[in-house]
Amino acid sequence: MTCHAKFIFSDSFLNYHFNEDHPFNQKRILLTKELLESKELLSSKDLLSPRQATDEELMLFHDHAYVEAVKQASTGLLADEDAVEFGLDTEDTPIFQNMHDASASLVGGTLSAVDAVLTGQASHALNLGGGLHHGFKRKAAGFCIYNDGAVAIRYIREKYNLRVLYVDTDAHHGDGVQWGFYDDPNVCTFSIHETGRYLFPGTGNVNERGIKSGHGYAFNLPIDAFTEDNSFLHVYTSALREITAFFKPDVIVTQNGADAHCYDPLTHLCATMSIYEKIPALAHELAHQYCNGKWIALGGGGYDIWRVVPRAWGQIWNIMKHNQLATGALPEKWKNKWQKYSKTPLPDYWSDSANIVPHIPRKQEISEKNNNTLLQLLKYTKKIEM
Repeated sequence: MTCHAKFIFSDSFLNYHFNEDHPFNQKRILLTKELLESKELLSSKDLLSPRQATDEELMLFHDHAYVEAVKQASTGLLADEDAVEFGLDTEDTPIFQNMHDASASLVGGTLSAVDAVLTGQASHALNLGGGLHHGFKRKAAGFCIYNDGAVAIRYIREKYNLRVLYVDTDAHHGDGVQWGFYDDPNVCTFSIHETGRYLFPGTGNVNERGIKSGHGYAFNLPIDAFTEDNSFLHVYTSALREITAFFKPDVIVTQNGADAHCYDPLTHLCATMSIYEKIPALAHELAHQYCNGKWIALGGGGYDIWRVVPRAWGQIWNIMKHNQLATGALPEKWKNKWQKYSKTPLPDYWSDSANIVPHIPRKQEISEKNNNTLLQLLKYTKKIEM
């Protein structure tokens, strides 16, 4: 079985570029696209060019003053004290030329994906340029200027009046989206991430549940550092099935950071490609079960752009379009083109060998701790249903 899916892409996505030494590198989108094309898993008919998000669309979530500050920063006109106020020109989120246009292009890509799905042009849509989940209403943070996911959710609520389940599998907590809808009972957020004890942004505790009428619609599953595949997949699958059954969404939006892999240089989780084969498969299943297939997937973190991200993100498309994973060897054509740019050998296969994971002496303790956190989360969902 194949599904009608759209792959959102524009060369403008590559303009979201802080500097050569910055870990956030959008070349990974091009690497993924070319990997899929070299396996004939993606064709020109699948591609959808995004539009640029308008100021009015950005301000569905972001404050007017913040959008104006980003515009000023784009041309070098933002005062230093204003940059501090708006979280710009930091080590994480430095100012770069034309940053407003580059950022609005990523948001426009996500809005294009939303419209493609919700107007019936496609069942699923993938915007790997999106997933910038740390952006706040009036502040940049964690490599994120505009929060495309939050803008898109507000856009879905206002234009289509649908209930949205937002699922975030980035190793970092999806804080910007959570806080943006913390009081909204029509938006359910679920983030599985490495515990904030060790990792930015330090939030995402299991007891962060929402406020006012939104209480009970925020879910967090902070997992321990050095969590491996089996524990990750057990707690994630159990939680997401329970949350989706409770909320019964009209549409699912997933943020697909690929930084829980053991190769990732910025996190401490120890997953392999196995989780990136299961994550999209479960989203696909639940979208068809609850939402008539309506699923919008975004990119996110992922800082081993050579060995990890193209395979992980490629599998999202393979599930979306073909309802099956790619297996076997990676194409030599793709490897030969890109190997000279990578400091490490490119992988030979879509899947990983189990021996890439270092020995973790606390494996049982970590699994038990994650299970206890899962039980806390499930207790909350059952309490809500009663």
